Amino acid sequence: MPDAASPLRVLVVDDEPLARDSLRVILAAEPDVELVGECADGADAVRAIRELGPDLVFLDARMPVMDGFDVVAAVGPARMPSVIFVTAYDAHAVRAFEVHALDYVLKPFDDDRLRAALARARTQLVLQRHGALTRRLAALLEGREPDERPDTTRATWLTRLQVPVGDRIRLVRVEDVDWLEGAGNYVRVHSGRERHLVRTTLASLERELDPSRFARIHRSAIVNLDRVRELEPYAGGDYIAFLADGRKLRVSRTYRDRLLDVRR
Repeated sequence: MPDAASPLRVLVVDDEPLARDSLRVILAAEPDVELVGECADGADAVRAIRELGPDLVFLDARMPVMDGFDVVAAVGPARMPSVIFVTAYDAHAVRAFEVHALDYVLKPFDDDRLRAALARARTQLVLQRHGALTRRLAALLEGREPDERPDTTRATWLTRLQVPVGDRIRLVRVEDVDWLEGAGNYVRVHSGRERHLVRTTLASLERELDPSRFARIHRSAIVNLDRVRELEPYAGGDYIAFLADGRKLRVSRTYRDRLLDVRR
């Protein structure tokens, strides 16, 4: 994990030589970036990620045989480095954020846009490093060996959301949230009659919420389980969730079992 004294180790994965060349030139101009490798297909990318352990991967979303999303699935979300998806199709952006992409950039590359994605990656990776350091120090203070495995069970969960209101930041208690709606790289927070827009992704926010209180019901929706009053079967194996305020939300069959298990 990079800090102020170490370079950002980057792997580039794209089946188009011109795209790799463009990325290489832009990354070479960044003094704190170390290009550790290049791959032209998904299978090579999986091997390189496992062997090289990069901090960040520029990953082509659309490649023959094994695309970028297949690479994430093969490596495993818990072991996958941070990802900036590269795509010629803006429609892939929503799916990119579903798999915890830090960002995405469109082909042909805009230098400023790519540098902005890099800056975001640097910030996020340093924050992750400090989070890991905090857990290590806490473990040492408790007189035990720190756990180096990914944090799959958190001792504390997000209790408040920071939402911008004009030039101020309002703190909204998560227990007051009815449901969360994904909107690209934003999340719309529904809390009573209030609506707030927060710059984050639904997948990222999901990892911060207590799964015993919140559940994903659709690729673009997370619901507060305390707000769910009834579930009604719907066409195609889906369900309709009736919230306490009368709102109806679609529960896709992909997530229905998880919701039903939690509600039992």
